[in-house]
Amino acid sequence: MAARRALHFVFKVGDRARTARFYRDLLGMKVLRHEEFEEGCKATCNGPYDGKWSKTMVGYGPEDDHFVAELTYNYGIGEYRLGNDFLGITLVSSQAVSNAKKMGWPLKEVTSGVFETEAPGGYKFYLEEKEQLKQDPVWKVTLGVSNLHKSVSYWSGLLGMKIYEKDEEKQRALLGYADNQCKLELKAVGGAVDHGTAFGRIAFSCPKDELPNIEALMKKENQKILTPLVSLDTPGKATVQVVILADPDGHEICFVGDEAFRELSKLDPNGDKLLDDAMAADNSDKWFAQRNMKKASA
Repeated sequence: MAARRALHFVFKVGDRARTARFYRDLLGMKVLRHEEFEEGCKATCNGPYDGKWSKTMVGYGPEDDHFVAELTYNYGIGEYRLGNDFLGITLVSSQAVSNAKKMGWPLKEVTSGVFETEAPGGYKFYLEEKEQLKQDPVWKVTLGVSNLHKSVSYWSGLLGMKIYEKDEEKQRALLGYADNQCKLELKAVGGAVDHGTAFGRIAFSCPKDELPNIEALMKKENQKILTPLVSLDTPGKATVQVVILADPDGHEICFVGDEAFRELSKLDPNGDKLLDDAMAADNSDKWFAQRNMKKASA
């Protein structure tokens, strides 16, 4: 399990320009790579949509050793309905707090030195007002669960995560694959988990040879497999193999072969320009505004 890595969380975004401003100007993340696709993904990376879409990876450093955000944009869809499945990402950066204040972006201090803010679309981020860590400032991703014991058993027992903390009274647990990686926090929501239409996906890498074993284990344990082992192509880049799972609450989990993913995820120095060019060429907002129409809500 030591070879497994936490990679990224996938967000569906409806307003690409405001979203880019939040991640770049407020959080201070960099565009690591940007890719445009003419049709939907075989592993539904962009959700259950068949049309044109884009993927933008943003983070504080290379994907080899940083947990990043994958921003998926489906052309023509302006907003998604949030559920109670994604409860937030916590990161350590006093600079992000300072940036938010300068930008007039809404902030709420929830505990001493920890500020809650929202990315466009309503996704919550928690900013710790401390000097940004030299390693990855992204500390944890928090997901809602209906039964903490059942979820911990799945993530620890079947997926091999180490339990770092478990608090029965607060109904939360902190897990991860390594001390120096972003952690996964599971938090009971006191009822069923609703994924809305904004539902995300968390991704991990493992040696390619482990993928069939993960799939076989899930079959043996009668666990849900959303996408059996499949190869995904990115034009001009490496082809990766993935298997997509669902935990007891339906949280989507992607395991990808590490060797090809490291090739695919190399930093693209043209990432910013590719994103900016794509946003400039996307006339959909203007098209809808001229017709007094709104983009579709998923």
